[in-house]
Amino acid sequence: MELSANVIAVLVFIVSLIGLGFVYLLIRRIKKADEGTDVMKDISKSIKEGSNAFLKRQYGVIAIYLVVVSIILGVLVKMGYLVVFVPFAFLTGGLFSALSGFIGVKIATFSNARTAQASSKSLNDGLKVAFSAGAVMGLIVVSFALLDLAIWFLVLNWYYAALPLAERMQNLTSAMLTFGMGASSVALFARVGGGIFTKAADVGADLVGKVEAGIPEDDPRNPAVIADNVGDNVGDVAGMGADLYESYVGSIIATMALAVAAGLSLKGVAVPLAIAAVGVICSIIGTYLVRTEGKADAHALLWALRKGIFSAAILIAIASYFIVVQILGVEHINVYYTVLIGLAAGLIIGLSTEYYTAKEYKHTKRLAESAKTGPATIVIEGTALGMRSTAIPILTVSAAILGSFYIAGGSASYSLGLYGVGLAAVGMLSTLGITLATDAYGPIADNAGGIAEMAKMDPEVRKRTDALDALGNTTAATGKGFAIGSAGLTALALIVAYKEQVELLGHELTLSLLNPVVVVGLMIGAMLPFIFSSMTMSAVGRSAEKIIVEVRRQFKEIKGLMEGTAKADYKSCVDISTKAAQHEMIAPAILAIVSPIAVGLLLGPAAVSGLLIGTLVTGFVLAIFMANAGGSWDNAKKHIEEGHHGGKGSDAHKAAVVGDTVGDPFKDTSGPSINILIKLMSMVSLVFASFVVANALI
Repeated sequence: MELSANVIAVLVFIVSLIGLGFVYLLIRRIKKADEGTDVMKDISKSIKEGSNAFLKRQYGVIAIYLVVVSIILGVLVKMGYLVVFVPFAFLTGGLFSALSGFIGVKIATFSNARTAQASSKSLNDGLKVAFSAGAVMGLIVVSFALLDLAIWFLVLNWYYAALPLAERMQNLTSAMLTFGMGASSVALFARVGGGIFTKAADVGADLVGKVEAGIPEDDPRNPAVIADNVGDNVGDVAGMGADLYESYVGSIIATMALAVAAGLSLKGVAVPLAIAAVGVICSIIGTYLVRTEGKADAHALLWALRKGIFSAAILIAIASYFIVVQILGVEHINVYYTVLIGLAAGLIIGLSTEYYTAKEYKHTKRLAESAKTGPATIVIEGTALGMRSTAIPILTVSAAILGSFYIAGGSASYSLGLYGVGLAAVGMLSTLGITLATDAYGPIADNAGGIAEMAKMDPEVRKRTDALDALGNTTAATGKGFAIGSAGLTALALIVAYKEQVELLGHELTLSLLNPVVVVGLMIGAMLPFIFSSMTMSAVGRSAEKIIVEVRRQFKEIKGLMEGTAKADYKSCVDISTKAAQHEMIAPAILAIVSPIAVGLLLGPAAVSGLLIGTLVTGFVLAIFMANAGGSWDNAKKHIEEGHHGGKGSDAHKAAVVGDTVGDPFKDTSGPSINILIKLMSMVSLVFASFVVANALI
């Protein structure tokens, strides 16, 4: 039994190395692509330098945070509240999460000019370069996650081998959950900091450049244009990579923690690891199926990406059957069906997001039409669309929770049902290697379009990169919906793991809704996503104000800038966005980390359970609303720019730009950060459970 778990962990380790080896081959392939003219290389170099400057400052702040929290965790170890491995697990989780984002940005900025140059040959050539770079991000995330998980499992299972199984697994999972907390913390900093940077630059560039000055998007005369392109990478590549990294490890670790309580021993612990490993291989296979013909057709592009994702999902569905039967035995075949439920739920959420945000469908077309009567109507209609779009994902995840719970055997064994819910989350995220690739390629295509515009390439090149970028907006929205959906399942498993952890410490939880402490916790938890979103959106607004002032100053003071005879000072806007992001990201991060500890110490563990459930329920709905509304506003603007309702420069276009700028912090800062808030609070609650139980006032 133990041998099989260790053997599987070794196989997972080998698969992680295979994934990293494939990443190396992808990077070599991208390097061979032509980077284009000297002008294109110079523009790409400016974007690289801006991205590096931001990452250097951001990771400096993150390093300080990781060291401080590690010291705090070390003190708790000394006091006997935590096992000795916890601070080290926390550090490795944070390190690998940060490293995933760092490598992703490096490859994205390395590939943007190459994508533009490849698009000058054909749409398919441009797609191949951009998608290969996105695949680097996707496979780096899953490979690093499995590498860290496998190493920790092997080390901890060996170290605690003499302990009884239940006690051994408690020590093992408590250390590995701290690994998830490190990843979640870095993800929050990356998402919030990167989101503030990118949207401050984007809003400033659009409002002054497009609306006030009437110049095109990515016009080299706009001082904020390089900061905008930098933002695509630090927000949508580094931020998304770190975000989904912690979703991925969180779902696996939470399911591992529930396995022993479900009576599945180490075999149950091995199943999520094995399914995740198979997912990496299937994702690699899926990447080879992403290709299209040269014609710039949105449906052809969409089908090219779908082929890869659907093929990977089908292969995982087949492989998971053999994994469950071989490890758990045919008597637990019902557990296999929960993996299928997770896979199906992920695909449904993705298709639902596409339906509400893609410009080919009626909702975004109607939104674009509402721009004809001004900014107010497109903002109202987009808000309504975002609210309406929450129904399918919420009902899908609700059905997935109930279906996986009861199919796994929840009516006979509560713990086994919860294990099924956790495994559904693992199933949903098992395609992450290719799902994240389809997401990360979008910012690369966006950068390529900007380079094509600034380098004055043939208009056909911009048409092709715009086709890639428009689909990238949809896949990015799909990726956010995917991340939020998986967060719902993962957070539920983490909340249950918290309850079990507290009860193992000898404190019985009374979670009745008639318990005033639980109700107070629920109400505070329901409030937190709104306070958090308010903080992050205000941060974007304040930062954008500084960019707007700077862009207006340069338009006014730099003689010849509007005529194209003088060069804008791009570096000043990058510096403004960088400083603003570092300053503004601290308060939301503190809110996420301190809230569960403070509520626990003041009101007790029962209030923390209520807090986590309240945050999950409102945060889930709010995140979907914001992500979909923002994605649809963005694509409504692009629909108009294609010549509908007056085209570029029309009143409808100006109204759509306003709608898009409202949606920018919705979809790229606040919305995607909420799912990290949900999981980080759950992780913090778990890690500090023993301290809270021992020191709570109630």
